[in-house]
Amino acid sequence: MTDTRIWLEDVAGSEALDWVRARNAEKAADLAATPEFARAKDRITAILDSDDKIPEVSKIGAHYYNFWKDAQHERGIWRRTTLESYRTENPDWETVLDVDALNEAEQENWVWHGVSVLPGADQEYRLAMIHLSRGGADADVSREFDLHTRRFVEGGFYRPEAKGGTSWIDEDTLFVHTDTGAGSMTSSGYPRITRRWRRGTPLEQAEAVFEGEHDDMSVAAMHDSTPGFERDFVVRALAFYNAEIHLLDGTELRRIEVPSSAEIMVHREWLAIELRKDWTPAGTTYSGGSLLVTDFDDFMAGSREFQVLYSPTPSTSLIGATWTRHHLVLNILDDVKHRLEVHTPGPDGTFTSEPFTGAEDGAVGTVRVGAVDPKRSDDLWLVTTDFLSPTTLWLARADGEPEKLKSMPAFFDAAGLVAEQYFTTSDDGTRVPYFLVRREDLTFDGTAPTLMYGYGGYEIPMLPNYNAALGAAWLEEGGVYVLTNIRGGGEYGPAWHQAAMRENRHLAYQDMAAIARDVVERGVTSHDRIGVQGGSNGGLLTGNMLVHYPELFGAIVIQVPLLDMERYHLLLAGASWIAEFGDDPDVPGDREFLRTFSPYHLFEPDAEYPPVLFTTSTRDDRVHPGHARKMADLMIEAGKDVTYYENIEGGHGGAATNAQAAHMQALVYRFLAERLDRN
Repeated sequence: MTDTRIWLEDVAGSEALDWVRARNAEKAADLAATPEFARAKDRITAILDSDDKIPEVSKIGAHYYNFWKDAQHERGIWRRTTLESYRTENPDWETVLDVDALNEAEQENWVWHGVSVLPGADQEYRLAMIHLSRGGADADVSREFDLHTRRFVEGGFYRPEAKGGTSWIDEDTLFVHTDTGAGSMTSSGYPRITRRWRRGTPLEQAEAVFEGEHDDMSVAAMHDSTPGFERDFVVRALAFYNAEIHLLDGTELRRIEVPSSAEIMVHREWLAIELRKDWTPAGTTYSGGSLLVTDFDDFMAGSREFQVLYSPTPSTSLIGATWTRHHLVLNILDDVKHRLEVHTPGPDGTFTSEPFTGAEDGAVGTVRVGAVDPKRSDDLWLVTTDFLSPTTLWLARADGEPEKLKSMPAFFDAAGLVAEQYFTTSDDGTRVPYFLVRREDLTFDGTAPTLMYGYGGYEIPMLPNYNAALGAAWLEEGGVYVLTNIRGGGEYGPAWHQAAMRENRHLAYQDMAAIARDVVERGVTSHDRIGVQGGSNGGLLTGNMLVHYPELFGAIVIQVPLLDMERYHLLLAGASWIAEFGDDPDVPGDREFLRTFSPYHLFEPDAEYPPVLFTTSTRDDRVHPGHARKMADLMIEAGKDVTYYENIEGGHGGAATNAQAAHMQALVYRFLAERLDRN
């Protein structure tokens, strides 16, 4: 068909923005005018702004840094303290950069995008590159900053606004990958060239270290500053989960000869390789999902002798591997429940394994693991969370008991609520898990309003977490919550992801539909009282629930979505997702199977559909807001029940401030409450 709505792809075009303003002023404005919305927004804002949240920190030298937002710091402050002070109930924070004050001084709308700090001798840390985005877009600027004076360096390194980044080599040299003019970016909109940039040299004249191809996804270089093991690496990303990694030895590039689908971690003398597909080097086959380790220099010299630290089973997957100075900590899911293992090399280089006792195995919850300072320390950050217990931060050693540092307060009343895990069977016989949070005294009479959430892509697992806004605005009000673990995610490793790629995408949607049927068969709810929510790839998921399974749902929330799968690869970063979805012009049939999960093309004007809420952001430069705009306009023209809200800021996250995030979340819960007829 001829697409008559391409004009809505003009992100900042006056006609398109007039359309956006008109839609925002309709049903979304009506929802926002209700007292119930106001109460939910105020409560969510109070949660997001609360001083009782855990200020998660990162160690930089002798200080522990945190980025913080609250009612007084809408855009946030970057601040620091000592570990001794951090252990107290009220740490003594020193502000390093106030983004709100910076915005006022520069008349900008900067959003914090992170920082990279140059390690100095004797743990002296002075220079940093601070990354700031206008309105929350992926494109950002990088500006040199002095941690001692707490000021930007006059005449220092400055990377203009673009998608890209930097990596410190020394105090006068950076690796930089960014837009340096015509031909310097890939078809996906990411850098094609990485450069070595010396102080005082114009960026566009910086020495090119490596140039990829136009159809690559991106190119970058990075410096490993580990004392005694300093190395430089170049990464040529061909596609998602498909990269060539090189050791940069002077001016010579030496390919690290692992499969392009594998991920590697280099730590001191060790090379760890996480496989996504089976690999047979030197006649021995290692299964996809395994983690191998070997001596880095031996591997580069041609050795193919490995120790297998983890090999997957039908019920387990590796979702994290964290090096400390002397250990490698593995985070393993067993039927979507965590266990941790500590692997330690002995004097002869042989690794031994022990269970980590700092987290409860097999609980319905999530454990996140991070190294405090992997170059010098065996300390770990542990974050434990579940649906009903406030998140807790621990400080632990890989070989010792954890110390509880911080815990969030209970932001909602969880009394009488229970979290359970269930399994159902998809259309092809696959066993699919999901979590269900409900009132313990639920009558199972099919009347409970139920919110399902899913993603189903990019090997990203959906794990239990303490969502205070969900608890306050949904669970406390009697709602049931279902978190789905459908194919396409990473709950059972790379095979679970690969099962729903490209022409098999429909399997993720069948899994979601099977769960919707299962909660009805269990008597939890009825189909007209199920709402389903998802964002980004999850927005494509909920878009397909709309067009393929409209009878299973009473309301659908589609956020920052992909919906036009014929043109997605032509919009913003879309070309980088071809490995996930398809539409390679050299592959016969791609266009045909893409249409089978393209909601924009599958919509039938005369069919019955449940009410839909679309949310997106004008500043989303990853997933084009045109997807949501065009689909909403198509449905509105057909007379369907459509609520549309587009935030002018926010990037792919949809919100740049706590107030914007609270507005968006309150809008979702109010929409669901009204459309699922909970009163």
